[in-house]
Amino acid sequence: MLRSLTTFLLVACSALHAASPLPLEVKKGTRIVLIGNALIERMQEHAWFEGMVLQRFASEEPVIRTLAWPGDEITVQPRPENYGDMHQHLTEAKADIIIAGYGFNESFRGPVGLADFEHNLRIFIAGLRAHQYNGKSAPVIVLVSPIPQEKIKASQLPEGVRSANSHYLSQYTSAMKAVAEAEGVGFVDALHPMHEEFVKRAASGSPATDNGIHLNDAGYRPFGEILFQGLFSETPKEVPVKLKEALEDKNRQFMRKYRPLNLFYITGGRKEPYGVANFPGELQKLEEMTVNRERRAWDIAQGKAVPDVVDDSKTTPLPKITGDRPINEWATPAGEQDAFRVDPRFEVNLFASEEQFPDLAKPIQMRWDTKGRLWVSCSTTYPQVTPGQEPNDKIVILEDTNHDGKADTCKVFAEGLNVPLSFEFAKGGLYCSEQPHLTFLHDEDGDDKMDSRSIVLTGFGTEDSHHALHDFTWTPDGDLIFRESIFHHSSVETPYGPVRARDSSFFRFNPRTQKLTAFGSYMSTNPWGLTFDKWGWHLGSHPVFASAVHALNRPYPEQHVPAGDYFPAYSGTCGQEFIYTKHFPEELQGCFVRVRYKPTNVVELHQWVEHDTHFEEKLIGHLWQSTNLSFIPVDVRFGPRGDLYICDWFNPVKGHMQYSLRDTRRDKTAGRIWRVTAKGRPLDEAPKIAGEPIERLLDLLKAYEYRTRYMAKMELRTRDAAEVKPALESWVKHLDPKDANVEHHQLEAMWVYQALDWTEKQKPGDAKMDPDSGVVMLPAPKFKDDLRLTLLKKLSHSKNPQARAAAVRQLRWTLGLTLDSDDLLKAACNDASGLVRLEAAITASYMPHVSYAKIALDLLKHPMDSYTTYALRTALDALKPVWSADAKFAARADLKKFYTDSEPKKKRTKEKPDPFDKLNPTVVNIGTVAERMLFTTTEFTVKAGAPVKLVFDNTDATPHNLLILQPGAEDEVGLAAIEMAKQPEALASMNFTPKSDKIIQASQMLKQGEAQTLRFHAPHAPGRYPYICSFPGHYLVMKGVMIVE
Repeated sequence: MLRSLTTFLLVACSALHAASPLPLEVKKGTRIVLIGNALIERMQEHAWFEGMVLQRFASEEPVIRTLAWPGDEITVQPRPENYGDMHQHLTEAKADIIIAGYGFNESFRGPVGLADFEHNLRIFIAGLRAHQYNGKSAPVIVLVSPIPQEKIKASQLPEGVRSANSHYLSQYTSAMKAVAEAEGVGFVDALHPMHEEFVKRAASGSPATDNGIHLNDAGYRPFGEILFQGLFSETPKEVPVKLKEALEDKNRQFMRKYRPLNLFYITGGRKEPYGVANFPGELQKLEEMTVNRERRAWDIAQGKAVPDVVDDSKTTPLPKITGDRPINEWATPAGEQDAFRVDPRFEVNLFASEEQFPDLAKPIQMRWDTKGRLWVSCSTTYPQVTPGQEPNDKIVILEDTNHDGKADTCKVFAEGLNVPLSFEFAKGGLYCSEQPHLTFLHDEDGDDKMDSRSIVLTGFGTEDSHHALHDFTWTPDGDLIFRESIFHHSSVETPYGPVRARDSSFFRFNPRTQKLTAFGSYMSTNPWGLTFDKWGWHLGSHPVFASAVHALNRPYPEQHVPAGDYFPAYSGTCGQEFIYTKHFPEELQGCFVRVRYKPTNVVELHQWVEHDTHFEEKLIGHLWQSTNLSFIPVDVRFGPRGDLYICDWFNPVKGHMQYSLRDTRRDKTAGRIWRVTAKGRPLDEAPKIAGEPIERLLDLLKAYEYRTRYMAKMELRTRDAAEVKPALESWVKHLDPKDANVEHHQLEAMWVYQALDWTEKQKPGDAKMDPDSGVVMLPAPKFKDDLRLTLLKKLSHSKNPQARAAAVRQLRWTLGLTLDSDDLLKAACNDASGLVRLEAAITASYMPHVSYAKIALDLLKHPMDSYTTYALRTALDALKPVWSADAKFAARADLKKFYTDSEPKKKRTKEKPDPFDKLNPTVVNIGTVAERMLFTTTEFTVKAGAPVKLVFDNTDATPHNLLILQPGAEDEVGLAAIEMAKQPEALASMNFTPKSDKIIQASQMLKQGEAQTLRFHAPHAPGRYPYICSFPGHYLVMKGVMIVE
């Protein structure tokens, strides 16, 4: 009834706006604002349309701003904390004309979502009309349709999916046109003209998109012409390159103001104490720089002479910010090495540093190529670009030409990058993290120089530049996996629909099909480091056994329950690497190295201990630790000869919140790569990989060394699949069945085959929408089992639970491809091995149908622990949109009981009665703010000498304590706690409470979910008594005051 009434009122109101505003009228200073999804957002990087408008209306000097955002829908617009909604930003832009491009992301709901789309679009238009953004009148509104999906050879998007999407886009375009006519707003149909453009380009072999949905520069030119003609009923003039480049420069400066990196420190929960001081001036300067560039563009359009360089000398000057809080010690590479305490079985030497290679400044991540060279991403722009400068980060290539363990050459592969937190090699170049983008850096001629750069995906979160896309790693079966961390809101458009996540998520990208999968999202911290063991188990830190969190994400914006409530999970580490090299001692084989940067800076050694349902880490020693806390190990990799390399972001300033992001003491020059070798043990022989014959590469899959197999597969993925497939089949056929490792060789073959082009062609009419989930589905192809499926079935029946678990994991990508896949999953859910059952539960989450939820519940027939409980819980949560509609399944008693029993429970020991409480003490409750490094209470007052009962409860994922100090003792005690972090036993004991008579009361270092009560009498002397957390570095911001009166 309410919806019917709303529709009636909207129809009635539309009668007041019967006439279309087209063609648009542009007056002097008209302010045009573009909103919508990535189609509109990326126009600013390819300013053809803006140039056309300025060429036509040069004397009117229109102001054009783009407020669009990737992944946006009219009802779904994820934004950073306290960022403000669309209406606030339209008001700031003083919009006279609004050009709105929606419908693409909504169209993936298909026919079932069409009525809602029309209804919401009417409400959306009414909402815009209800505002006077320019302070005088309601805006003129024009709707722009989506474009079709282009069929391009570079994408293996199944034709059935593309055809279905195109059909839905046509339906949603028709709906937009009908609503626009009814509401009296403008409408531009870009769908049908761009379809004609795509047909022409298909004939010429020059696609207008890179992935079928996002236009490239050549595609934005005809799109701009279509939009211009639709808005103004004129043919646009030619746009000079100089004007286009000037507008793109203007747009870059505006976007750095509108959507800067580190918004959590600008508008969010960490804007205090530094963001409020640093960033208002920077944002003002960026606005002034935008205006300067707009003036330059107007002048070019008006035919005036303009200087080659924009004059920004009169913009707001930026202050130099040098903090007064203590920092760690600076040292030369030689001086830093003097502070190392190294395991006597090993020795450490400097492989490369800024002293020899200045381009190595601020290294973040490193990767070995198939030629035995070490590539390193470096960022002096980090944490974000300074107004008035351009990012100029680099990826460099280090090579040890004489094999003496020291780099001899440093070559710059790419420069002009923007905070490249991670990268990984692929055919023709490499993938790179450049928030908010996943980019590809093309080396088209193989000369070790970037020739061009393209955006593969965009819309990833940027709220904290240290939390953005990182840990690029190839999965064993050839997909690119990476993650982002807390505070972020990502909204990414793909050919399969929008992918959204918030506050930490893993992503898996298939380069062959362009499919992005989000999984493992729960309220986490900022963990770095991602690798796999020989059987494909995922090792991380939050959580340690990361394979347990691979269930698909819940529908946005929901998240899974926190993994840290079920099993070990923490941050403060930056990478880990399994030891599969004979150069290292026998007793360490199968163990792993982990690099930690907080609270201590240490290179750890761990065992990887197998249990029935999971693996656990066991700390067995330190490879080395530094007494200089400026040593910040941020990545670790074994080299081709079995030597270990550590990437060192040497910096006396550590932490985003503890110090200003603009503190001048943040180092911008240092960069060290350290090399570790085992004493008295020969190095491995480096394998030949680049350019080797396919048969030789396949033989390398038998190698003991994990990284050899990793890079052999990486090389195989660059070869023609038509040549690899028969060679692979022959290789498998000739494997020795008596070989003790034959099943692992078969597993490697299955992984290689998965990474090749195996997609069977689908007919356009084959795609259908699942009625439960709204997901576009394809029928199971009817063809004989390929090698991948043959091996999967074979390994599913192995006596080795590791092989069976790896096989069921592969079922995630093959469910429905064979008639017995459901039977294989059901058998795995009832396997004798808990590891297999865990993988089976997670695999069930990858098929949106209630039948898979029913199969997954078979786990309850077997013993459950925290790992299998979490796997089943998250799988069921991911499938809840489909099974909640099945009343019979939703009413199952075992399902309800499982949900009750699997709820996270706080572990609390019941407090015993204490005689102190009979004194009627003042009760003070202090908690922790999740991921903010703050106490919930920062001030409380008590009477001098009065009894006090302080209950400290840590709900944060990071350990915290609470120390009440004598007045003025914060720095003394806080610095003493930092000194304690230099001791090897500090992390194991988690004791960071210094011996000091300045400490009045002290809690223990509490883990997440722990609480402690302090009972004491307040000091007799009135005053302000500070309390702090003494976890190293926290005291600078995590503090409060007890006022004694």
